Amino acid sequence: MDIVDPRIEDYMRGLLGGQHEVAAEMEEAAGDFPIVGRLVGVTLEVLARSIGARRVLELGSGFGYSAYWFARAVGSEGEVHMSDGDPEKQRRALEYLGRAGLAERVRSHVGDALEIIDELEGDFDVVFCDIDKPGYPEAWRKARERIRLGGLYLCDNVLWSGRVVEGVEEDGPSESTGAVLEHNRAIASDERYRSTIVPTRDGIMVALRVG
Repeated sequence: MDIVDPRIEDYMRGLLGGQHEVAAEMEEAAGDFPIVGRLVGVTLEVLARSIGARRVLELGSGFGYSAYWFARAVGSEGEVHMSDGDPEKQRRALEYLGRAGLAERVRSHVGDALEIIDELEGDFDVVFCDIDKPGYPEAWRKARERIRLGGLYLCDNVLWSGRVVEGVEEDGPSESTGAVLEHNRAIASDERYRSTIVPTRDGIMVALRVG
């Protein structure tokens, strides 16, 4: 199901402005590989800028599309830690971000994102989750302890093409749907965070650490 009427999304895209040649090339090259897309990308940049983010961790980076928007947000003194299990995707990410003049702001980590977060030291201003859906609950459990006060946990696909409210099988939700539902409930019930879902594209979880 469409979360937002496609006509509304077209209208919103028409208001974004700005020239992003490398991002446009990445969008064209994505093919069947899922990327967050322009509307979500700009949203991620705005959210990161709004809290003055300088240190971002991506759990699941693909070939660097979302990292492009975070790297713009953190500025020349900031750092974006990318993670992906495919070294070729990380190589492509560094190539794209280099041509965009953003490569010096990113750090590439190849491997399991849920292991990489344990290997990195310190807190983050933003943790962004975009891994395989069964890993969402564990991603939240790990990330919630690593975000500084006033920082953000962001996660894509939390409306899961409407499967959070539709299409649940008679014997219960699929593994992926169940994981998204568990993830969303856990965030909503955590008193240290104030959260909402922005219903752009497939839904973006926005959780602000307040305690």
